[in-house]
Amino acid sequence: MSIKAIFAIPFAKFATKRVSKWSNKPHKTQDKVFKKLISKAKNTAFGKDHDFKNIVSYNDFKDRVKVTDYEGLRAYVDRIVAGESDVLWIGKPLYFAKTSGTTSGAKYIPITKESMPTHIKAARNALLFYIAEKKDASFVNGKMIFLQGSPILSNKNGIKLGRLSGIVAHYVPKYLLKNRLPTWETNCIEDWDTKVNAIVEETMNEDMSVISGIPSWVQMYFEKLIEKTGKSISELFPNFNFFIYGGVNFEPYKNKFENLIGKKINYIELYPASEGFIAYQDSQTAKGMLLQLNSGIFYEFIPANEFYQENPTRISLKDVKMGMNYVIILNTTAGLWGYNIGDTVEFTSTKPYRIKVTGRIKHFISAFGEHVIGKEVEKALNDSILNTNTTISEFTVAPQVNPENGLPYHEWFIEFENEPNNLLEFATKIDASMQAQNIYYLDLIAGKVLQQLVIRKVKKGGFHEYMKSIGKFGGQNKIPQLSDDRKIADVLQNFLVD
Repeated sequence: MSIKAIFAIPFAKFATKRVSKWSNKPHKTQDKVFKKLISKAKNTAFGKDHDFKNIVSYNDFKDRVKVTDYEGLRAYVDRIVAGESDVLWIGKPLYFAKTSGTTSGAKYIPITKESMPTHIKAARNALLFYIAEKKDASFVNGKMIFLQGSPILSNKNGIKLGRLSGIVAHYVPKYLLKNRLPTWETNCIEDWDTKVNAIVEETMNEDMSVISGIPSWVQMYFEKLIEKTGKSISELFPNFNFFIYGGVNFEPYKNKFENLIGKKINYIELYPASEGFIAYQDSQTAKGMLLQLNSGIFYEFIPANEFYQENPTRISLKDVKMGMNYVIILNTTAGLWGYNIGDTVEFTSTKPYRIKVTGRIKHFISAFGEHVIGKEVEKALNDSILNTNTTISEFTVAPQVNPENGLPYHEWFIEFENEPNNLLEFATKIDASMQAQNIYYLDLIAGKVLQQLVIRKVKKGGFHEYMKSIGKFGGQNKIPQLSDDRKIADVLQNFLVD
């Protein structure tokens, strides 16, 4: 065992004990974060505009700061982009994380000297919790790969600009640099096909122990490895025992992954966003991810079913309940205030506070008043493939409001790796699960407003071709798993099985 592996276990125990100190005092921790945020930002342009100096309670804050999104803060962000200091947070940001928005075009999310370390620390702690629980740090001896965007950064009025994953690539600890793949040169390749092929060449003869990335893109990497070598992933990498992922619900991909790998492995789920590192999986047995209460983020929550009401309920951590679907709102040391990142979450535990991501508040189907959310379609699909040989590469769902014949329906576009024996029977299973979960959907089916869902088979590689066609192939780009319109569905008609 290497020196790194020997020292990793006691260090992991030390780090997890430090996390326990704040996770066992959640409300006190959040109160402290709240007061620090208000105090530090009171002399910023935003703080002055919203009377931060007279805020002494959370209710004061709610009275002064409205829930908003990027467009709501854009006037302030544009001032920062133009070079102004002390606008949303003290000083200037270290970076802008560039993301794409559906309504805003390019978005420039500030990352400050106070917020940047929390991204690194949370990712590190996720690994340390795994080491502490398993009492095994042998993976640090092997090679590690993180499928991510290019680390090449540009400049915006003296502030470095890039994708979050590319920014984070500059903060890999020195003790991991020798173990890290791909090489810097390969990581800088912009074209995703070329990049993955280069990564395959660099890694196929290495002792890979940790692999991380968005499941759909890691799946592509695995398939190319198998095509190149004719071996399963476990044959190529016998010491590969856990996969780190984030950004999507992994359950629908799990069967496909384990078939590609050739064995069951452990998983670590992360919840990183350009706006802040929100949560990570701290246990292989407990459900959900540990909410990061000590990372310069004060959290607020709005019940998802009230979000579009005129005066929705807006609460802090101390008033949340398990089993409810909430829109998560952030206030951060990067100067984001009352900020809706668009995600919905559900608490799986309150001692400590753990969450799971249930979807996107804008990603739903309610063309007929059914209020279908991401969690429901994911569960329905997972229920239907359970204990079968059916495996799925990718999927998305949209309403078909004006079919040529018959009643309207939900249209499921699915790319199968292994198809079910009977597609109609498979669709019936999914539909039954949807009806069991969603009473509105049940009523629409029973009332003959909707007919049973219809499955469209997307050809193998079809979703990748679709992403290429819209210029979002690779990196951190993901397919929305449901939408209330036909924008994706109509284009996917070009990628169906003939």
